[in-house]
Amino acid sequence: MDKPTGTEAASRMHIGDIAEATGLSQRTIRHYDEVGLLPATTRSEGGFRIYTAADLARMLVIRSMKPLGFTLEEMGSLLDTVDTLAGDPQNAPARALLADYLQRATEKRNKLALNLERADSFLEDLRGR
Repeated sequence: MDKPTGTEAASRMHIGDIAEATGLSQRTIRHYDEVGLLPATTRSEGGFRIYTAADLARMLVIRSMKPLGFTLEEMGSLLDTVDTLAGDPQNAPARALLADYLQRATEKRNKLALNLERADSFLEDLRGR
């Protein structure tokens, strides 16, 4: 494998770089690779995973879905939908699926916000005792 130079070298990251940029553990990133959510773009001669800026962007989407309780299968489906729309922005089935994910994500976020409000109220109640 040729040694990258310039911009190419700057956009190539190892798993530790991705972990640092996302706040996720290397173990979690390896798991996402193993289940096909975020396969490394390439590997070094020594077998180390090499990621790109596009991989980092994909991982940030995965990280955003995680606290909303989406399953790995749902994450994969959404990422496939986003990939489809990148190639064909007018794809009607993909647009419909994206709208469904948006609605579900909004509902999940609202539920989390309500739980956070309840937790804040509980903490305030405890502080007042």
